[in-house]
Amino acid sequence: MVELESVPELVDPVLVAAFEGWNDAGEAASGVIQHLESTWDAVPIAEVDPDDYYDFQVTRPIVEMTDGETRGITWPTTRVSWARLPTGRDVVLVHGIEPNMRWRSFCRELIGLTLELGIRDVVLLGALLADAPHTRPVPVTGAASDAGLVNTLHLEPARYEGPTGILGVLQDAYAKADLSTVSLWAAVPHYVAQPPSPKATLALLRRVEDVLDVTVPLGELPEEARAWENGVNELAEEDSEVAEYVRTLEEQKDATELPEASGDAIAREFERYLRRRDAGGRSD
Repeated sequence: MVELESVPELVDPVLVAAFEGWNDAGEAASGVIQHLESTWDAVPIAEVDPDDYYDFQVTRPIVEMTDGETRGITWPTTRVSWARLPTGRDVVLVHGIEPNMRWRSFCRELIGLTLELGIRDVVLLGALLADAPHTRPVPVTGAASDAGLVNTLHLEPARYEGPTGILGVLQDAYAKADLSTVSLWAAVPHYVAQPPSPKATLALLRRVEDVLDVTVPLGELPEEARAWENGVNELAEEDSEVAEYVRTLEEQKDATELPEASGDAIAREFERYLRRRDAGGRSD
């Protein structure tokens, strides 16, 4: 880990992380971290040495132009930043690209930094492709080191079994290190998998608000989410097969949605509205 800046003693810190690649359908999860970095004016504090974990023939560095002349290289890596919330609590944000190799060493390095900063609470964000209609609220599933936390946050328990990415490995490693860990996964409609997916980003961001018990300025995200849904509606109307498929997904979703679950969702949205109003933010 290459440290870039010194960090003051943190107050009740929490870590929030997302990784581009396999764990990040529609770039929904990494979109949350980017939004938080911008909104909270996060300060870079460290980055992982990319030589140890990335195959540059698979995850290539990017050449960028500055002032139309100077060339710069951005290396694929994982970067860590820090922000202090208006509540006084500190948040450490991890925005990475899924490593190509040495995942266990990578996890040990991140856990070492986490413990060094005195962090005991970890939130991991991911997004997966699913048979979810774009016209309905984005499902967010969750898993936690403490099973009761899933119920407290009113999350649908994650039931996935199969191959995993760095997020799953990191969650297991954090839990074994006796850190309180919750992972949140947004379901991105597989028929509109291309990024960005602002509706899924917004759904994850609202869950982050629940976990951290803070109000995050949403900026243009609600408007972008509405524009995204309207755009997909227009595309579906142009293709009868896609339109019929979406209707089938809607029927399946509506048939399995429990009335009490819908009531809980309405109550949570009202609570968010009140919290956002009290915080002086928008009630989008």
